[in-house]
Amino acid sequence: MNIQTKLAIIVISVVIPLSSLAVYGTNPNTESTSPENSKLQVISSFNPLHEFAQNVGQDKVDVTLLVPVGVEPHDWEPTIKDVQKMQASDLIIINGIGFENWVDKLDDNNYQGTIIDTSDGILAKKSQEDEYDHESGDPHIWLNPVYAKIQVQNIADAFSKHDPQNVQFYQSNAESYIEELNLLDSQIRNDLSNCNSDFIAFHDAFSYFADEYGLHQHTIISSTDSHGEATAKKLESVITTAKELNIKIIFSKETVDARTSQTIAHEIDGKVLVLSSLEIASDGTYIEKMNQNLENLKEALC
Repeated sequence: MNIQTKLAIIVISVVIPLSSLAVYGTNPNTESTSPENSKLQVISSFNPLHEFAQNVGQDKVDVTLLVPVGVEPHDWEPTIKDVQKMQASDLIIINGIGFENWVDKLDDNNYQGTIIDTSDGILAKKSQEDEYDHESGDPHIWLNPVYAKIQVQNIADAFSKHDPQNVQFYQSNAESYIEELNLLDSQIRNDLSNCNSDFIAFHDAFSYFADEYGLHQHTIISSTDSHGEATAKKLESVITTAKELNIKIIFSKETVDARTSQTIAHEIDGKVLVLSSLEIASDGTYIEKMNQNLENLKEALC
């Protein structure tokens, strides 16, 4: 190897590292700084929150639904891939009040993002008691449009905090969607204002809704979780209640076996309709599904 070749190799070996230093060494935060046009990477725990986040974030945010379409959130547990997906996200949006029983495991896995609890500012009602507690209780706050508005605003505030360049965008979108929820709230109040108040739901999911609109929920399954079976004594009690209150419609849930509700309906010479808890992702928006619930409630109560 001649001297010119050796000198060329030396020059290349020195110039390339220096060039790299000039490109990457000017900003000490290069590795931790996201491109200006990057989107917030957001995980939504289940369907209503996914829709709320999409309405607020629109094209500024990438929102991924964690619980797959058609899967009951109560039955779902994250896989290794799900955990990896969550670890790569900036924000994880949860309902709170114990609904996502896998959240505590994120701390064990040293999650570096932010968990947004949309129940912040809402007093959680215990299903079988008159006490209120934010940490546990009935998680079905999204079924009350007034509380859904709080959840939407909590999402907008979280997006605004983590992406301050687009604060006006997020807050304006939240305001528009909250106005739709205001219209839904007014519609429910108007349509049910002069109707009967007692209805029989499959399980204890509509306490917040009933409290908001002056209704009285009776249930076949006492738990806030729809799993479980009604005892013969409980069925007899529900049938007696239905006859005493002249209730002719028994509500079931779209994801459960309707035979229990049908048994009760047969005994009272009534029929079964669905009252959706909106937990499972399916066709139709939150507002469309809530309006369908309203129509079924009107048939039962008005």
